[in-house]
Amino acid sequence: MKIKELLEHIRFSAELAATLEVSGWPKPGNVHRTRDYSDTRYEHFLVGSVSLGTSVELAALKGFMVAKNRLDISKIGIGKIIKKAIFDIKKSHKGGNTHLGICLLFIPLATAAAKTYIEIGNFSLNILQNNIRKVIRSTTPRDAISVYEAISLVSSPHELGEIKTLQAPDIYDKGAYMKILKNKISLYDVMKESSSYDTIAKELVSGMKISFNIGYKELIETFNLTKDINVAIVHTFLRILSKVPDTFIARKIGLKKVSNIKEAVKIGIEETKWISETAEQILNLGGLTTEKSTKLLWDFDHKLQNLGENYNPGTTADLTANSLFIALLRGLKF
Repeated sequence: MKIKELLEHIRFSAELAATLEVSGWPKPGNVHRTRDYSDTRYEHFLVGSVSLGTSVELAALKGFMVAKNRLDISKIGIGKIIKKAIFDIKKSHKGGNTHLGICLLFIPLATAAAKTYIEIGNFSLNILQNNIRKVIRSTTPRDAISVYEAISLVSSPHELGEIKTLQAPDIYDKGAYMKILKNKISLYDVMKESSSYDTIAKELVSGMKISFNIGYKELIETFNLTKDINVAIVHTFLRILSKVPDTFIARKIGLKKVSNIKEAVKIGIEETKWISETAEQILNLGGLTTEKSTKLLWDFDHKLQNLGENYNPGTTADLTANSLFIALLRGLKF
């Protein structure tokens, strides 16, 4: 692929991945094509999925420049690009925070994807993961500040809880930015500190192990077996949910009891183990491939929806989208 074609491929793959993820149904507890929330609709996610495209393409261009030795890897500005993506999405609709987790994952992945393709001419899984690690480890304090600013655009203090450590000052601490600069805290440092209670952060510092080893694997295997992209998406969502407790839910549940985010997530995970267990049970019975398990899946969706928006497996949705992005980069057609 020529550079223009490569950038277009990466951008299109990201936009389509985000669109396909929200369209998968029924993904229990999520907004999907037959489920809206009171303030956030399916259409808001569609608009956001397109709005992130320009930032993804910019991130890919930076990866291309690094591979061509035209830009130092520490000068990519991952944080600034993530902030741009969030700003563009926020400007595009009135549906609130639809794509924060996806942007945190997609921007580094797009950068690494372009770098990988220029280096070896394909999207080898191992090389792609290695380049993701290199991109994240090369981030700077300025990247950390930009991501703090991006999160502040779409989140409020009561949604995030309190965290006070040297490596990750509280996002709403008035002196946070000065502390980040003074202590030379990079975005990687912040994500490493947060990885003990936030799965998106854990993905970023681990080379996106869940997306590659669980999500992508399930997606490709299920699609090859069923030739049905919706079944593959829903099963990928369920597989991730069955293996990895959703920290978006855990945080919301736990923060009702304690303000410290680490303790809150620990409490939330313990109280919502039944969600992962139910996802595993449905998959073991066949997921969307049998009538009995399909009924159980719809019942699961109804139950989570009736419990309210605190029971939305948002992190699982982000990881599912990221798995789709990887598959589409590597040529998935349906």
